[in-house]
Amino acid sequence: MDYNTKRQKLPMPEYGRNIQNMVNHLLTIEDRDKRNKSAQAVIDVMGNLYPYLRDVAEYKHKLWDHLAIMTDFKLDIDYPYQPPSPDILTERPNRVPYCQNDIKLKHYGLIIQKMIDVAIGMEGEEQRILTIQIANQMKKLYLSWNKDSVEDDKIFLDLEELSANKLKAPRDVQLADIKIPTPQPQPKKKKKKNR
Repeated sequence: MDYNTKRQKLPMPEYGRNIQNMVNHLLTIEDRDKRNKSAQAVIDVMGNLYPYLRDVAEYKHKLWDHLAIMTDFKLDIDYPYQPPSPDILTERPNRVPYCQNDIKLKHYGLIIQKMIDVAIGMEGEEQRILTIQIANQMKKLYLSWNKDSVEDDKIFLDLEELSANKLKAPRDVQLADIKIPTPQPQPKKKKKKNR
């Protein structure tokens, strides 16, 4: 029996074994003109397999690159585009720069820290109102990570910690009663008994 596991590994499995066989046949054609025409025919078939790729910029260029990869960069034809070098398959991607912000209590996030910094710069009633709003938002965020209930005093302590004790939460205020919706189980349908 002939199993796929015993066959040659496909460099681009999305095109399938029949396309790979056509590409392998291109390597055996000795006449350069015939090889160029046959390569164009293979590209047309590859394009018909994935018609949605036609909307992608440089669609044909991508197909010719795939052909070069499928032949292990050994196909000697007149490429309409500069073929890629074999190094593209082994080079490592560029490192993605991530923001490394120093957030004390990560479950509240960076935006809460920025809001606290703005509230520190305010004075009077404006600061008091914004502080209460921030505390309510902190309670929502806390409950989204921790499904248990949370005491308002815990939120006030966290607020004071995040503000380096520059904001004093008004203890006479009760924060909003926040309910995180939980999916309700669907009632089971009763089976009818056959008599």
